[in-house]
Amino acid sequence: MDFSILALRSAIASGSLTSEALVQECLARIKRLNPVVNAFSQVYEVEALEEARACDREAAQGRLRGPLHGIPMGVKDLFFVADRLCQRGSAAYRNFAPKATAPIVQRMMDAGSIMIGKTTTTEMGWSGSSNSEFYGPTRNPWNPDLTSGGSSSGSGAALAARMVPIALGSDGGGSVRIPAAFCGIFAMKGSLGRVPAWPWSATEMLSHAGPMSLSAKDSALLFNIAKGPDPRDHLALPDDGEDYTEMRSVKTLRVGFAPTLFGFDVAPEIARVVNEAVGSIARGLDIDVRPVAPDWSDPIDIFETLWVAGRGVAYGAQADISSFGSGFRGLVEASAAYDLGDYLSAMKVRAEFSGSVHVLFEDIDLLLLPTVPVEPFSADREAPEGFASPSQTLAWTGWTPFTYPFNLSGNPAASLPCGLTAGGLPVGLQVVGRRYADALVMAFCQQAEDYVFKNKIPPLVVAGGKAGWGTPSNPTVEMSSWNSTGEHS
Repeated sequence: MDFSILALRSAIASGSLTSEALVQECLARIKRLNPVVNAFSQVYEVEALEEARACDREAAQGRLRGPLHGIPMGVKDLFFVADRLCQRGSAAYRNFAPKATAPIVQRMMDAGSIMIGKTTTTEMGWSGSSNSEFYGPTRNPWNPDLTSGGSSSGSGAALAARMVPIALGSDGGGSVRIPAAFCGIFAMKGSLGRVPAWPWSATEMLSHAGPMSLSAKDSALLFNIAKGPDPRDHLALPDDGEDYTEMRSVKTLRVGFAPTLFGFDVAPEIARVVNEAVGSIARGLDIDVRPVAPDWSDPIDIFETLWVAGRGVAYGAQADISSFGSGFRGLVEASAAYDLGDYLSAMKVRAEFSGSVHVLFEDIDLLLLPTVPVEPFSADREAPEGFASPSQTLAWTGWTPFTYPFNLSGNPAASLPCGLTAGGLPVGLQVVGRRYADALVMAFCQQAEDYVFKNKIPPLVVAGGKAGWGTPSNPTVEMSSWNSTGEHS
């Protein structure tokens, strides 16, 4: 079955595929693979099948709900869905069920998508790894010993394992782009406010909501549905009026390539794959790519102040923080070291840093660089073994120096799968545009993906052990044969 959203949409519209059959296939894959990958925290089997049958009855009458009619999705367990548990990866919210639905979820449902379950996340989305004391670690389908990346951990893993064709994620420091890079899928963080984010976040100046998918072509359709204002998000942008599926010319673009930022050492295999991908794109699209070396200072201290002070103070107001996991509890405790002056100073320096980013885009239209400079590491760790992070509180920011800067600046930034390391792990190429040029980033990615990662090998699809789990250090792995769109052959 082809898991491309565009192919599924066409098959359902033509009647060659029923929504019920598609949902059953997804549920079967979740049942087989989730005990090892741990991508879903909740699965709504009965409700999803009922909704699929309703979609099929409507389709038989010539009525389609929208462009995603009958196509299942996974929803990150930070997004509110009315009367569904939203545990946020935390024992503190084990029984929390909101009464309203987040705008991005509602828009996907209104377009016809069926929520099949909630996907795992780190506690309150605090970390870029996939380690969770509440759910247990989410594992990378390419190698279950390794992290899928976070904080949209389950959404990235579920897509890579072809459990669903659509997943929703959020990104406050790289949280859709990190799992996209580690899991070999596509995700874009739009300009700040491009997709409305609700409910309010203490890090609203950093936080983005967005779809994740197997390809840029699929995500272009999803962004058309997701973007546009919502009155509940005061930072939400007006709809830009762009059709993100439109294929525009990219030959006149000024494209810069930064092999690294801030002098960070990029893992040799990441560097090799990214360099080869940039060369392939330049030749395939017949564009000039020139090296750039931004002279920015690493804004890690700015990011940490906003991230720790904002989230820590907001959640630290709870009388008892003992129900939080150790990582997030440490963040809350660390927030006591910050005062209002620290916060305002960080906001000021953030504005200055953002200005330096925006100045770069006076000379170029797009910036290419690695999404993450390290390969996936052990699923039960917050950072690669032996890695010394400059942050005592946020170890993950030490190995994600290329993602959080663009949360601070608000630029659109995508992670495009661009090849495999010698060890068979996917690598992400980050594509960054000037503020509000989301459609341009998406157009470039759609055309570039035809020249990189075309000869995809399949994810390592994990088969369970006796109880459907298997031993992480010696997992049972089943290699399936997939084509470049994820079709099983």
